[in-house]
Amino acid sequence: MTGQAVEFAELRWRCRRGMLELDILLNAYLERRFNNLSPEQSAAFNAILDYPDQVLFDLLMGNMQSSDAGVNQLISDIQAAGR
Repeated sequence: MTGQAVEFAELRWRCRRGMLELDILLNAYLERRFNNLSPEQSAAFNAILDYPDQVLFDLLMGNMQSSDAGVNQLISDIQAAGR
């Protein structure tokens, strides 16, 4: 397995959440955008996967915004990938 394949498999595992809505959005983003992520985007995606499910859900559903503009951009990208 290549390094990129290992990273993809690890991210896929980390996208498994306790909420179906999160699983769908995160996996759609991973499937559609993984190969084109910059190192910064990949780091941001890894960082948000550490968020508690409810916080991540609220961000993705538009119920709250992060104080970090980069996270907000990533959330917008994830939402767009899920459409």
